[in-house]
Amino acid sequence: MTAGRTDRWTLPDLDAAIQRCRMQNDRGIRCILAPLGEYARSERQVRENLERSFAAIAAIDEQELDASLTVKMTALGALIDRNAARDLLLRLSRGAYERGIGFEADMEGRGFVEMTVEAAIASAREGVPVTLALQASLDRTPGDLERIVRHGIRPRLVKGVYPGDTDDPSEVRERFRALAAGLLERGVPFSAGTHDPDLVAWLLEDTTGVVEFAFLMGLSDETKLRFAEVGRAVAEYVPFGEQADVYIARREAYLTRLAAEGRMSVP
Repeated sequence: MTAGRTDRWTLPDLDAAIQRCRMQNDRGIRCILAPLGEYARSERQVRENLERSFAAIAAIDEQELDASLTVKMTALGALIDRNAARDLLLRLSRGAYERGIGFEADMEGRGFVEMTVEAAIASAREGVPVTLALQASLDRTPGDLERIVRHGIRPRLVKGVYPGDTDDPSEVRERFRALAAGLLERGVPFSAGTHDPDLVAWLLEDTTGVVEFAFLMGLSDETKLRFAEVGRAVAEYVPFGEQADVYIARREAYLTRLAAEGRMSVP
Protein backbone atom coordinates (compact mmCIF):
# COMPACT_ATOMS: atom_id res chain seq x y z
CA MET A 1 0.00 0.00 0.00
CA THR A 2 1.41 3.38 -0.91
CA ALA A 3 1.98 6.01 1.76
CA GLY A 4 -0.87 8.42 2.23
CA ARG A 5 -3.45 6.31 0.42
CA THR A 6 -6.96 6.63 1.79
CA ASP A 7 -9.34 3.76 1.19
CA ARG A 8 -13.02 3.22 1.88
CA TRP A 9 -12.00 0.74 4.56
CA THR A 10 -8.95 2.31 6.18
CA LEU A 11 -7.25 5.61 6.98
CA PRO A 12 -3.60 6.38 6.24
CA ASP A 13 -2.38 7.34 9.70
CA LEU A 14 -3.22 8.10 13.33
CA ASP A 15 -3.96 11.77 12.65
CA ALA A 16 -6.66 10.82 10.16
CA ALA A 17 -8.07 8.24 12.58
CA ILE A 18 -8.25 10.84 15.36
CA GLN A 19 -10.06 13.28 13.05
CA ARG A 20 -12.52 10.55 12.07
CA CYS A 21 -13.09 9.63 15.68
CA ARG A 22 -13.71 13.23 16.73
CA MET A 23 -16.30 13.59 13.97
CA GLN A 24 -18.04 10.33 14.94
CA ASN A 25 -17.98 11.21 18.64
CA ASP A 26 -19.80 14.43 17.80
CA ARG A 27 -22.50 12.23 16.27
CA GLY A 28 -22.76 10.01 19.34
CA ILE A 29 -20.64 7.18 17.94
CA ARG A 30 -17.67 5.82 19.84
CA CYS A 31 -14.66 4.48 17.93
CA ILE A 32 -12.48 1.39 18.08
CA LEU A 33 -9.07 2.45 16.76
CA ALA A 34 -7.26 -0.44 15.06
CA PRO A 35 -3.60 0.10 14.10
CA LEU A 36 -2.85 -2.08 11.08
CA GLY A 37 0.19 -4.32 10.98
CA GLU A 38 -0.90 -7.95 11.38
CA TYR A 39 1.41 -10.85 10.54
CA ALA A 40 4.53 -9.00 11.69
CA ARG A 41 7.58 -11.12 10.84
CA SER A 42 10.45 -9.06 12.28
CA GLU A 43 11.31 -7.46 15.61
CA ARG A 44 11.36 -4.10 13.86
CA GLN A 45 7.78 -4.53 12.65
CA VAL A 46 6.66 -5.58 16.11
CA ARG A 47 8.37 -2.57 17.69
CA GLU A 48 6.75 -0.20 15.18
CA ASN A 49 3.32 -1.76 15.79
CA LEU A 50 3.78 -1.42 19.55
CA GLU A 51 4.81 2.23 19.23
CA ARG A 52 1.83 2.92 16.98
CA SER A 53 -0.53 1.37 19.52
CA PHE A 54 0.89 3.34 22.44
CA ALA A 55 0.68 6.51 20.35
CA ALA A 56 -3.01 5.78 19.74
CA ILE A 57 -3.61 5.33 23.47
CA ALA A 58 -1.91 8.65 24.20
CA ALA A 59 -3.86 10.44 21.47
CA ILE A 60 -7.21 9.09 22.69
CA ASP A 61 -6.36 10.29 26.18
CA GLU A 62 -5.02 13.70 25.19
CA GLN A 63 -7.87 14.40 22.76
CA GLU A 64 -10.43 13.12 25.31
CA LEU A 65 -12.04 10.90 22.70
CA ASP A 66 -14.71 8.28 23.26
CA ALA A 67 -12.60 5.48 21.85
CA SER A 68 -10.81 2.25 22.64
CA LEU A 69 -7.75 0.57 21.13
CA THR A 70 -7.84 -2.88 19.58
CA VAL A 71 -4.88 -5.04 18.56
CA LYS A 72 -4.14 -8.38 16.93
CA MET A 73 -1.70 -10.84 18.44
CA THR A 74 0.17 -11.30 15.15
CA ALA A 75 0.84 -7.55 15.08
CA LEU A 76 2.58 -8.04 18.42
CA GLY A 77 4.82 -10.81 17.11
CA ALA A 78 2.82 -14.01 17.64
CA LEU A 79 4.44 -15.46 14.51
CA ILE A 80 7.86 -14.91 16.09
CA ASP A 81 7.43 -15.54 19.84
CA ARG A 82 3.99 -16.23 21.30
CA ASN A 83 5.04 -15.61 24.90
CA ALA A 84 6.58 -12.27 23.99
CA ALA A 85 3.42 -11.31 22.08
CA ARG A 86 1.33 -12.16 25.14
CA ASP A 87 3.56 -9.98 27.31
CA LEU A 88 3.21 -7.09 24.87
CA LEU A 89 -0.57 -7.39 24.92
CA LEU A 90 -0.48 -7.19 28.71
CA ARG A 91 1.75 -4.10 28.50
CA LEU A 92 -0.67 -2.43 26.13
CA SER A 93 -3.76 -3.31 28.14
CA ARG A 94 -2.14 -1.97 31.33
CA GLY A 95 -1.02 1.17 29.54
CA ALA A 96 -4.54 1.78 28.26
CA TYR A 97 -6.08 1.07 31.67
CA GLU A 98 -3.73 3.51 33.42
CA ARG A 99 -5.01 6.28 31.12
CA GLY A 100 -8.64 5.23 31.45
CA ILE A 101 -8.79 4.00 27.84
CA GLY A 102 -10.71 0.89 26.77
CA PHE A 103 -8.70 -2.02 25.41
CA GLU A 104 -9.83 -4.71 22.98
CA ALA A 105 -8.24 -7.78 21.41
CA ASP A 106 -9.19 -8.81 17.90
CA MET A 107 -9.47 -12.47 16.96
CA GLU A 108 -7.58 -14.04 14.07
CA GLY A 109 -7.34 -17.48 12.45
CA ARG A 110 -7.97 -20.63 14.47
CA GLY A 111 -4.27 -21.15 15.18
CA PHE A 112 -4.24 -17.98 17.28
CA VAL A 113 -7.55 -18.34 19.10
CA GLU A 114 -6.37 -20.11 22.26
CA MET A 115 -3.41 -17.81 22.83
CA THR A 116 -5.60 -14.73 22.33
CA VAL A 117 -8.21 -16.00 24.78
CA GLU A 118 -5.50 -16.84 27.32
CA ALA A 119 -3.88 -13.42 26.93
CA ALA A 120 -7.22 -11.68 27.51
CA ILE A 121 -7.85 -13.80 30.61
CA ALA A 122 -4.36 -13.00 31.91
CA SER A 123 -5.11 -9.31 31.52
CA ALA A 124 -8.45 -9.67 33.30
CA ARG A 125 -6.75 -11.52 36.18
CA GLU A 126 -4.56 -8.44 36.66
CA GLY A 127 -7.70 -6.37 37.06
CA VAL A 128 -7.48 -4.81 33.61
CA PRO A 129 -10.81 -4.73 31.70
CA VAL A 130 -10.69 -6.20 28.20
CA THR A 131 -13.08 -6.69 25.30
CA LEU A 132 -12.43 -9.78 23.20
CA ALA A 133 -13.76 -10.62 19.73
CA LEU A 134 -15.17 -14.14 19.34
CA GLN A 135 -16.18 -15.76 16.06
CA ALA A 136 -19.54 -17.53 15.71
CA SER A 137 -18.19 -19.71 12.89
CA LEU A 138 -15.95 -21.70 15.27
CA ASP A 139 -17.21 -24.76 17.17
CA ARG A 140 -15.18 -23.79 20.23
CA THR A 141 -16.74 -20.35 20.64
CA PRO A 142 -19.58 -21.28 23.06
CA GLY A 143 -16.98 -22.64 25.48
CA ASP A 144 -14.69 -19.66 24.98
CA LEU A 145 -17.61 -17.32 25.60
CA GLU A 146 -18.33 -18.96 28.95
CA ARG A 147 -14.64 -18.76 29.90
CA ILE A 148 -14.28 -15.06 29.20
CA VAL A 149 -17.61 -14.06 30.76
CA ARG A 150 -16.53 -15.80 33.99
CA HIS A 151 -13.45 -13.55 34.00
CA GLY A 152 -15.43 -10.37 33.38
CA ILE A 153 -14.23 -9.99 29.80
CA ARG A 154 -16.68 -8.19 27.53
CA PRO A 155 -17.41 -10.12 24.33
CA ARG A 156 -17.51 -8.59 20.87
CA LEU A 157 -19.42 -11.18 18.84
CA VAL A 158 -18.64 -11.43 15.14
CA LYS A 159 -19.54 -13.98 12.50
CA GLY A 160 -15.90 -14.59 11.64
CA VAL A 161 -14.04 -13.51 8.51
CA TYR A 162 -11.32 -16.18 8.88
CA PRO A 163 -11.95 -19.83 7.87
CA GLY A 164 -14.23 -21.42 10.46
CA ASP A 165 -15.76 -24.81 11.23
CA THR A 166 -18.70 -23.95 9.01
CA ASP A 167 -18.95 -21.68 6.02
CA ASP A 168 -22.72 -22.00 5.71
CA PRO A 169 -24.05 -18.43 6.09
CA SER A 170 -27.37 -19.52 7.60
CA GLU A 171 -25.67 -21.72 10.17
CA VAL A 172 -23.22 -18.99 11.15
CA ARG A 173 -26.15 -16.59 11.50
CA GLU A 174 -27.98 -18.99 13.82
CA ARG A 175 -24.82 -19.61 15.86
CA PHE A 176 -24.42 -15.86 16.31
CA ARG A 177 -28.05 -15.56 17.37
CA ALA A 178 -27.71 -18.38 19.91
CA LEU A 179 -24.58 -16.86 21.45
CA ALA A 180 -26.18 -13.43 21.66
CA ALA A 181 -29.42 -14.84 23.09
CA GLY A 182 -27.52 -16.47 25.94
CA LEU A 183 -25.87 -13.16 26.81
CA LEU A 184 -29.17 -11.29 26.61
CA GLU A 185 -30.87 -13.77 28.91
CA ARG A 186 -28.19 -13.19 31.55
CA GLY A 187 -27.97 -9.43 31.02
CA VAL A 188 -24.28 -9.63 30.06
CA PRO A 189 -23.14 -6.49 28.18
CA PHE A 190 -21.63 -7.24 24.79
CA SER A 191 -20.77 -5.71 21.45
CA ALA A 192 -22.45 -7.10 18.33
CA GLY A 193 -20.11 -6.79 15.37
CA THR A 194 -22.46 -7.51 12.48
CA HIS A 195 -24.00 -5.81 9.46
CA ASP A 196 -26.46 -8.65 8.89
CA PRO A 197 -29.94 -7.09 8.49
CA ASP A 198 -31.70 -10.06 10.12
CA LEU A 199 -29.43 -10.07 13.16
CA VAL A 200 -29.47 -6.30 13.52
CA ALA A 201 -33.28 -6.22 13.40
CA TRP A 202 -33.46 -9.01 15.98
CA LEU A 203 -30.96 -7.30 18.30
CA LEU A 204 -32.99 -4.11 18.11
CA GLU A 205 -35.69 -5.90 20.08
CA ASP A 206 -33.45 -5.73 23.15
CA THR A 207 -34.60 -3.02 25.53
CA THR A 208 -32.10 -3.67 28.32
CA GLY A 209 -29.30 -1.60 26.81
CA VAL A 210 -26.68 -4.36 27.08
CA VAL A 211 -26.02 -4.46 23.32
CA GLU A 212 -23.58 -2.16 21.56
CA PHE A 213 -23.84 -2.18 17.76
CA ALA A 214 -20.31 -2.27 16.32
CA PHE A 215 -19.98 -1.44 12.63
CA LEU A 216 -17.01 -1.20 10.29
CA MET A 217 -15.83 2.06 8.83
CA GLY A 218 -16.94 1.94 5.21
CA LEU A 219 -20.28 0.23 5.83
CA SER A 220 -23.71 1.08 7.26
CA ASP A 221 -23.15 4.80 7.79
CA GLU A 222 -26.86 5.52 7.64
CA THR A 223 -27.62 2.91 10.29
CA LYS A 224 -24.86 4.15 12.58
CA LEU A 225 -26.28 7.66 12.59
CA ARG A 226 -29.89 6.55 12.92
CA PHE A 227 -29.12 4.29 15.89
CA ALA A 228 -26.99 6.94 17.61
CA GLU A 229 -29.72 9.54 17.18
CA VAL A 230 -32.22 7.38 19.10
CA GLY A 231 -29.76 6.64 21.90
CA ARG A 232 -28.51 3.20 20.90
CA ALA A 233 -24.90 2.40 21.80
CA VAL A 234 -22.94 2.47 18.54
CA ALA A 235 -19.24 1.96 17.79
CA GLU A 236 -17.25 2.23 14.59
CA TYR A 237 -14.17 0.12 13.90
CA VAL A 238 -11.52 2.47 12.47
CA PRO A 239 -8.38 0.82 11.00
CA PHE A 240 -5.42 3.03 10.16
CA GLY A 241 -1.88 2.68 8.84
CA GLU A 242 -0.08 1.82 5.64
CA GLN A 243 -0.17 -1.99 5.99
CA ALA A 244 -3.75 -2.22 4.80
CA ASP A 245 -3.76 -4.62 1.86
CA VAL A 246 -4.61 -7.78 3.81
CA TYR A 247 -7.37 -6.03 5.73
CA ILE A 248 -8.87 -4.50 2.58
CA ALA A 249 -8.82 -7.90 0.84
CA ARG A 250 -10.90 -9.38 3.68
CA ARG A 251 -13.44 -6.58 3.44
CA GLU A 252 -13.79 -6.95 -0.32
CA ALA A 253 -14.14 -10.72 0.06
CA TYR A 254 -16.94 -10.09 2.56
CA LEU A 255 -18.87 -8.01 0.03
CA THR A 256 -18.31 -10.69 -2.60
CA ARG A 257 -19.77 -13.36 -0.28
CA LEU A 258 -22.78 -11.17 0.46
CA ALA A 259 -23.40 -10.67 -3.24
CA ALA A 260 -23.17 -14.43 -3.81
CA GLU A 261 -25.90 -14.88 -1.18
CA GLY A 262 -28.02 -12.21 -2.80
CA ARG A 263 -27.86 -10.20 0.41
CA MET A 264 -26.76 -6.74 1.45
CA SER A 265 -25.51 -5.26 4.71
CA VAL A 266 -27.68 -2.81 6.62
CA PRO A 267 -27.47 0.57 4.84
